[in-house]
Amino acid sequence: MSQMPQQAALAKCPSCAEPLESGDLFCGACGYDLSVVPAPPQDHPTLTMTGSAAPGDGVDWPAPDPAGSAGTRPTAHRAADVPGTDSGGNPLHEQHPQHPQEPQEAPAPGVRFDRPAEPEEYPLQAPDPRVAPDVAVPEGAAKVCVACRAGQVDDDGYCENCGHAQPRERDHMERESGPVAAVSDRGLRHHRNEDSFGVGHTALPDGTPAAVAVVCDGVSSATRPDEASAAAARTAGDLLLAALPRGTHPQQAMHEAIVAAAQAVDALAGEPASAREHAPHQNAPACTIVGAVVASGLLVVGWVGDSRAYWVPADRSAPAARLTEDDSWAAQMVAAGLMSEAEAYADERAHAITGWLGADAYELEPHTASFKPDRPGVVVVCTDGLWNYAETAEEMAEIVPLDAAARPLHGARVLVGHALDGGGHDNVTVALLPFPAPPQGAGSA
Repeated sequence: MSQMPQQAALAKCPSCAEPLESGDLFCGACGYDLSVVPAPPQDHPTLTMTGSAAPGDGVDWPAPDPAGSAGTRPTAHRAADVPGTDSGGNPLHEQHPQHPQEPQEAPAPGVRFDRPAEPEEYPLQAPDPRVAPDVAVPEGAAKVCVACRAGQVDDDGYCENCGHAQPRERDHMERESGPVAAVSDRGLRHHRNEDSFGVGHTALPDGTPAAVAVVCDGVSSATRPDEASAAAARTAGDLLLAALPRGTHPQQAMHEAIVAAAQAVDALAGEPASAREHAPHQNAPACTIVGAVVASGLLVVGWVGDSRAYWVPADRSAPAARLTEDDSWAAQMVAAGLMSEAEAYADERAHAITGWLGADAYELEPHTASFKPDRPGVVVVCTDGLWNYAETAEEMAEIVPLDAAARPLHGARVLVGHALDGGGHDNVTVALLPFPAPPQGAGSA
């Protein structure tokens, strides 16, 4: 977001605005170090992969239900008649722009700019994910302060040495499950992480391994976006991991997972009024979703919104590809031929999404696509907090480490670090799924 001004006087804590007593060295409410008052901070269309696979080609799966094949390929959207609305005149949700925008005289009709107010100071940022240790901290071991790297953290979340409040658990999350890994970070401008993810691995009925990743991005202009993304990622991931061992075709399973995730987010809008009493005029909880499954030589992706999936081959001389098409204002403008891609994504309305999960989504259209790559590589599943800094498939391929398939957790950390180096203006989440070399003699469909 934009500037975070500091208070000139120390009558109140610069971090949480709690009153201070004379001689206080640390804020009793949040642990802020009062001896140092910091200065204000300075402020492609989808590429068709060779070998698009027909569902079930070369794999002993039942054919997908016709209901699950809707939107199996990215479809061009008709241009909205009114900027900021879809073809039916419905308002568009706004996602986070890549860079803070200057105040506009009058926002475009229908585009929502009602983001919740940001606090002037944020809790301590999590450490740089690229230098995080590869070895997990043993369960029960004392936590070490991320600020001074010396003191232990007490039960209240404060360092016993320097007094700093520690990052919240969701500010920085990492997970590795078999061959797939994901990292999510709050970024440098947001007061909380509204992204979420789910990763896992399982086996098909014949014992063939399968890897799953789901990434969700909460819509900031909606109520409780962090809860929406968490509910969607958890529900979709659980359904995929349950459906694949039963023999459900991955593309059908992906469709069902997105529908279930949408229902989970819808349910949040019906929770007790006390959950919404502080923001009664905001939209229902909402988020985007993108998922990927790698199983038995197939790569299946599914999405709603503007979170993306990319294909990056191990042989970087081969072309990379973007596997998803955004449900966004910018994508509509490009598809309609009204703007070039560069012009559309430079516009302040670029990140107004035309599809999302939530009770106020006027129509749910899960997109799914199935591919059969003819070479090994890695699938990048991410929110716009990453792809804003590597938008094209070629740019994404340049920043994915060469050993990402062998070290997916390290690769995900590197990609998150790239976004933070670029400014970290949004939450950033990325999952990496290695795609193994196809069996000898397995041709493209």
